[in-house]
Amino acid sequence: MILSIVGYGSNVLREKCVDIDKNYADLPKLIADMWETLYASNGVGLAAPQIDRNIRLFIVDSAQIFEHAEDGDETYPDKPGFKKVFINAHIVEKKGDEWPYQEGCLSIPGIREDIMRPEEVTIEYMDENFQKHKDTFNGITARIIQHEYDHIEGKLFIDYLKPLKRKLMGRKLDNIMKGQVKVDYKMKFAK
Repeated sequence: MILSIVGYGSNVLREKCVDIDKNYADLPKLIADMWETLYASNGVGLAAPQIDRNIRLFIVDSAQIFEHAEDGDETYPDKPGFKKVFINAHIVEKKGDEWPYQEGCLSIPGIREDIMRPEEVTIEYMDENFQKHKDTFNGITARIIQHEYDHIEGKLFIDYLKPLKRKLMGRKLDNIMKGQVKVDYKMKFAK
């Protein structure tokens, strides 16, 4: 089932999310619905707060970005990417040079900005079978993971912008909060 994406201004996007256990109600269905929602909205990552759930769960499919990348393109050292579920994730370490990349967010449609992030992230998490993992990711995959991880920490990519830049996009953000934005996927907005 395709779920509605929560729009900017909704309180759940600013909450620090809570860990869950394997008995979380209908977790396999929730994860399946998140994948369906992600693909229906042409995203590469989706966090539970974006579907109005205050839990530490996000999904990533970085392979979609690489479908259009040319072989040998150094922008994407982590090609071909991967598809993965992250439950109860906690970042252990970020390292490497910070590099800019134009990020967007399904919860903040129509806004894209260059965001600086470290090139590598080490993260502890559980997969959908509650098997523990500790992995290191780099490149665009690390960026997507950091972006989605921010969601479960109550942070948005626009928080990295300088105050003046955020002020200049104030009208666009207000319009998103009011639901005055055109998207080709299901959304719900703060009341």
